[in-house]
Amino acid sequence: MTEQPPAVAAPYDILFEPVKIGPFTTKNRFYQVPHCNGMGYRDPSAQAAMRKIKAEGGWSVVCTEQVEIHATSDIAPFIELRIWDDQDLPALKRIADAIHEGGGLAGIELAHNGMNAPNQISRETPLGPGHLPVAPDTIAPVQARAMTKQDIADLRRWHRNAVRRSIEAGYDIVYVYGAHGYSGVHHFLSRRYNQRTDEYGGSLLNRMRLLRELLEDTIEECAGRAAVACRITVEEEIAGGITREDIEGVLRELGELPDLWDFAMGSWEGDSVTSRFAPEGNQEEFVAGLKKLTTKPVVGVGRFTSPDAMVRQIKAGILDLIGAARPSIADPFLPNKIRDGRLNLIRECIGCNICVSGDLTMSPIRCTQNPSMGEEWRRGWHPERIRAKGSDSQVLVVGAGPSGLEAARALGVRGYDVALIEARRDLGGRVRQESRLPGLSAWGRVQEYREAAIAELPNVEVFRESPMTAADIIEFGFQHVLVATGATWRTDGVARFHTTPLPIAEGAQVLGPDDLFAGRLPEGKRVVVYDDDHYYLGGVVSELLVQQGYDVSIVTTQSQVSAWTNNTFEVNRIQRRLIENGVTRITDHAVTRVGVGGVEVTDVYAGAVREVECDAVVMVTARLPREELYLELEGLRAQGELQSVRGIGDAWAPATIAAAVWSGRRAAEDFDAELPSNDEVPFRREVTQLA
Repeated sequence: MTEQPPAVAAPYDILFEPVKIGPFTTKNRFYQVPHCNGMGYRDPSAQAAMRKIKAEGGWSVVCTEQVEIHATSDIAPFIELRIWDDQDLPALKRIADAIHEGGGLAGIELAHNGMNAPNQISRETPLGPGHLPVAPDTIAPVQARAMTKQDIADLRRWHRNAVRRSIEAGYDIVYVYGAHGYSGVHHFLSRRYNQRTDEYGGSLLNRMRLLRELLEDTIEECAGRAAVACRITVEEEIAGGITREDIEGVLRELGELPDLWDFAMGSWEGDSVTSRFAPEGNQEEFVAGLKKLTTKPVVGVGRFTSPDAMVRQIKAGILDLIGAARPSIADPFLPNKIRDGRLNLIRECIGCNICVSGDLTMSPIRCTQNPSMGEEWRRGWHPERIRAKGSDSQVLVVGAGPSGLEAARALGVRGYDVALIEARRDLGGRVRQESRLPGLSAWGRVQEYREAAIAELPNVEVFRESPMTAADIIEFGFQHVLVATGATWRTDGVARFHTTPLPIAEGAQVLGPDDLFAGRLPEGKRVVVYDDDHYYLGGVVSELLVQQGYDVSIVTTQSQVSAWTNNTFEVNRIQRRLIENGVTRITDHAVTRVGVGGVEVTDVYAGAVREVECDAVVMVTARLPREELYLELEGLRAQGELQSVRGIGDAWAPATIAAAVWSGRRAAEDFDAELPSNDEVPFRREVTQLA
């Protein structure tokens, strides 16, 4: 008897209809658009495992990131895939094969990065429509050379070679890439970069000539063996850039050439706006109506997490396929969960862009919601499955913040009896506190998902308002304890610039984020925020205080407030938000003394000192782990009173929320396992083979 597929929830039937893309037909409308991952050519097996799991989770099409087609398209230091020559095919084939094994169609995004390629490894000359510095992601002292007709002919040949190799490697959908400011096609389309006076410049017809030629070449080379997709900028959002009028003109001329149109913004920053600055579906205003200009299917993104929002995109005729990068990272099984009616167990993307930071820091991708992301191959983690328990041990988890919640959930899935103890009434720890700050409400999904998952596990008990001492733990007979008691923000100025406490005058009013979380606000009107943390919190705290009616100045040792958020595509928006809110930014300065009625700030370069008047100071600096319980329990374990004790999350070492969740998952994975010596590398590596 043939096994029947799971029933589809009626309201979402439309999301599971097939869509024809050239010679192939998808199994549903879920489409993982190309996205970078910080692994690229360095970690191809890791990427293959990551993409396979997405196909397994129900994404009908799973694409690579941008793939450099030639040595003149080298975007180092960023680590993407390459298809420079046949040596790259085994790695690319491994990824395509993995996607097929997972049940998806495999797409490859071929890219000549044009003026976005400084060629720092290849040392080849960058190429573009004109003599201009490389852009937009580097200020390397390198310029692109204006392409000659021979250069354009060469580019077309290189692209053909890459298409041929892509088909040989087994890809079903082959991209012509013209979006995000990362593509030579984009640069030729945009008046901002293209001031040519020949047949490749001037009018829109001329500026789209290269795109037309590459599409025609790709269609001819594919010859029905693969579908042809085009990812195109719909709005550059910058003076002189690609406009709605331009994209409508392109679609009127070329709309029937490729088998699929993939609509994107003119920058990755514009394509992946964080939830702090844009809601779900924010690209609709740029995409709506374009589908009417082509009979071919169209895909677009918008950090779609709500199946109802997805259905509306289809029924309103905006999109044919629901594109996703970040939601597919947060939950690779999102399509299957919608299909099976398990909406409460979707790990909704919180839009924090910690995934983006992997690519920007040239490190393997990570995710706040999905700690298995990037660990599928090297540690063998899976977002939905985890090995069964290895004993009948019971585990106590102290603290229900992000690490404690994840550890309890994962241990419960393994089958252990778990007691999760929280001193407060509400679960969530720092996630609950921070999600109440301006713009961060979506972050509460970290807690909400885990509470929902734990509620379905009869072997996990949650005890609220239950402060726990070491003596209590011994008295109740627990033998295995995970300590997830979090961390405390310092108020003495210690962080990166100062590693010893600042001089603080008696009577000076100094607060930290923990005070604000508890509802304790500064007295007086003028507040200085000292940001030596450099992630999001300094800017968010400033915004919160402005909303409460304070006159705020923010002092930071960096040249921008919340400087590390350059890696999450927020740093520019944060500066704009602060300016709009009237916050005074004092950059490249450190607070060096706190007095009553003011602070002393010192220029970090020249050493010049000046006073800034204020009634209170809020320190956003370093944190201290709440490790007292862990240390006491570790002492008892050494005396034989306990079998195992482990500190996790911020209680072990304060870091990001993503790191705390990951720490909880690792503790659950490691429990009752035979672990190798810490002299050994704790994960698999793909080591370069010597030539």
